[in-house]
Amino acid sequence: MKLSTRDATGYFAKPDPRRTGILIFGRDGMRVALKRQQMLAALLGPTAEEEMRLTRMNGNELRKDPAMLVDAIKAVGFFPGQRAVFVEDANENTGPAILAALDAWQDGDAQIVVTAGDLKPTSKLRKAFEAHPNAYATGIYDNPPTRAEIEQSLRESGLDLPSGDVMAALGDLAQALDPGDFRQTVEKLALYKLGDQDPVSEADVAACAPTSTEAAIDDILMVVAEARAQEIGPVMQKLTAQGATPVGLCIGAMRHFRALHRAASDTSGRPTIFGPHRDRMLAQSRRWGAARLETALTVLTDTDLQLRSAGQHAPGMALVERAFIRLAMLGAR
Repeated sequence: MKLSTRDATGYFAKPDPRRTGILIFGRDGMRVALKRQQMLAALLGPTAEEEMRLTRMNGNELRKDPAMLVDAIKAVGFFPGQRAVFVEDANENTGPAILAALDAWQDGDAQIVVTAGDLKPTSKLRKAFEAHPNAYATGIYDNPPTRAEIEQSLRESGLDLPSGDVMAALGDLAQALDPGDFRQTVEKLALYKLGDQDPVSEADVAACAPTSTEAAIDDILMVVAEARAQEIGPVMQKLTAQGATPVGLCIGAMRHFRALHRAASDTSGRPTIFGPHRDRMLAQSRRWGAARLETALTVLTDTDLQLRSAGQHAPGMALVERAFIRLAMLGAR
């Protein structure tokens, strides 16, 4: 059965031990690995490795010995409790062995957990899990974490859910960082607050946030937000040479302009912007105003959707550069 992105978030936190198995696939190996770790921890508990209730194998091993997966799910463990067999880096070459294990599975057997790269809808492995009445298939896409996923990360790290402004700051950070980096930042935040009874503040988040991640795109964001359109081309060339990606730049710009919009819409007299460029960003928010910032966010959202569209063939960096020039011209009015 197909498991939607929304339903998958809940399932990874509380998997069903009666299921035959699950296929977790996606282009970003780190995102897939984090979801698999969360799911196995919730399914098996913290002592699964010590009690030998988790068997690991990779796709190459399974391709060489197709029978090992069926043997593993049927094996009887020494310790009571839920068991699982984890197959890493599966592909079409390992498909027949995995399909045989799905057919051979019976109640009481170990659950089959498979991870794979970006599988096409025509993939036999993907279609088998999607068509199976007691197994799941779910794709992990390169979308920023949802609020529910951020809250789950905080709970797993032992942190209480913070206030709305702090959650907004964490949301901005989650969009700017890779999933693994964001997870490490949350764990660092938990250590930072160890023994501190005060709730998590924006200052705490700023103290734990990595500074090097923002440095790569800070130049272009400041150029765009300060309406220096003539400087966009050279800075974009520099970022392209450094390996910046169109989606990463677009996400960074959306985070930046959302922060400006929150500050411009603030009525408390204490706008919520943190980081090394706080004063410059406050000046930008006042200069742009809430109405023009809403237009800017619409431009960035449309660009992001265009970049992620399956039918998109135009160069991604060119689309982002065009959007940045539009924004700079908008800011100069």
